[in-house]
Amino acid sequence: MKNTKSALLVGVGGQGAILTARVLVNGLMQAGFDVKMSEVHGMSQRGGSVSTQVHWGEKVYSPVIGKGAADIIVAFEKMEAVRYADFLKPDGIAVINDYELPSSTIAAGLCQYPEGCLEAMQENFSCHILNAEAIAKSLGSSKCMNIVLFGGMVKALKMDAIDWERVIAETVPPKFRELNLSAYRAGYAAT
Repeated sequence: MKNTKSALLVGVGGQGAILTARVLVNGLMQAGFDVKMSEVHGMSQRGGSVSTQVHWGEKVYSPVIGKGAADIIVAFEKMEAVRYADFLKPDGIAVINDYELPSSTIAAGLCQYPEGCLEAMQENFSCHILNAEAIAKSLGSSKCMNIVLFGGMVKALKMDAIDWERVIAETVPPKFRELNLSAYRAGYAAT
């Protein structure tokens, strides 16, 4: 599977990782790539971890990304970046939301949110850290953090050849189109 790329989008249920993966897949397919996608929801309905694997290239046989094989990780929550770090290639890129979403065990006081997540990632990988929540709120809604991060991913991977604004406009619900286009532009500019 030479000449393939892979992205691992990770977060917590409700953060929009699946919608973001659909935008990515739609754009890659329109650009003529063979694309495979796999989703793991886990306990996402209850705020658990969500991961989406997207593999693309001239010919791809499986969506599965093995450990040490992802070209990029897009982490919608910073602890999730650390949780999935072993999937990233040594020369891979991480786009990380500087955002904490405590798990149910942390919220219940059974353990503490781990410190040093961003620093641990920066010590080992090329990282782009975004405060996607602040960027999204400045646009009017924190619900577009996912597309802010998507804009960062597009810039980090230098995937400018695809008309992502058109893909976003075709993929998201019409009532959220302008918000998501602004989010994409802002995430791209912030990276």
